Amino acid sequence: RRMRGPQLTTLLPVGIAGLMALSMMGGGSKMLSLTSQRAFRTMRRQLTANRRVPLASRSRVYSSERKTTTEVKLVPCLSDNYAYILHDSTSGLTCVVDPSEAAPVSAALKQMNLPLNYILNTHHHFDHVGGNAELKAEFGAKIVGPKADENRIPGIDIALSDGDVFDMDGEEVRVIHTPGHTSGHCAFYLPQSGAVFTGDTLFSLGCGRLFEGTAAQMHESLSKLSNLPDDTRVYCGHEYTQSNAKFAVHVDPTNADLQQRVKEIDHLRSAKQPTIPTTIGLEKATNPFLRANDASI
Repeated sequence: RRMRGPQLTTLLPVGIAGLMALSMMGGGSKMLSLTSQRAFRTMRRQLTANRRVPLASRSRVYSSERKTTTEVKLVPCLSDNYAYILHDSTSGLTCVVDPSEAAPVSAALKQMNLPLNYILNTHHHFDHVGGNAELKAEFGAKIVGPKADENRIPGIDIALSDGDVFDMDGEEVRVIHTPGHTSGHCAFYLPQSGAVFTGDTLFSLGCGRLFEGTAAQMHESLSKLSNLPDDTRVYCGHEYTQSNAKFAVHVDPTNADLQQRVKEIDHLRSAKQPTIPTTIGLEKATNPFLRANDASI
């Protein structure tokens, strides 16, 4: 279904998605290699048990057309969360993805002298929706989220389903159901800008912990995301990359691309710089959860 921004309140309901088996959850917990190893083995066992279902073959393949761009600003929140402000300088439309708290997002919007038209939530966890009510009250923004989570997302106005496409004043946004981390988790894909907002499904060098879904569901969700164009920029919910790298190197020690990437990550973090965005292509080359079928892993 395709809708324009002013018509979003008439959208049909959503289904959304989740995340999978790494070692950190949505609120800043650190990765433990033992937990990671158990999660990874669990995923492999469940995938083996579900070999009857060719997960990757059921995922959609997306084109890499680029027509317009939307500026993206990272806003650090809580201890390791990121919210993302998206602004179209042509239309003036502004939205924020997964505001865990209102104050830093509000401050960033005021500093840039921007309105706030929409709040996009990938899932219901508090560290992704904690700023909803305050930002909605301050700016009058409409809250967009998955239909499957509409009873758990505070202030939701617009419920979207897997496959929904809506036009936010020229910027196309596609909803991809990505269950695993939660049952109703989704990702927001902007093909014209070459960006995807993955919440707690796909992380840089990792994936989300399983709370409400199965390893097979997470694998299918990751397969969907891996079918996006390689140059798609990935904006995830947390700054977990340096911790994730330790587990990635443990299970994939001979990967030269990974070794080089770890050096770059350590340099960025030593300078207190974000490691986000990453790209789909880079994750396919170095993220063990997108390489689970590789014989070397």
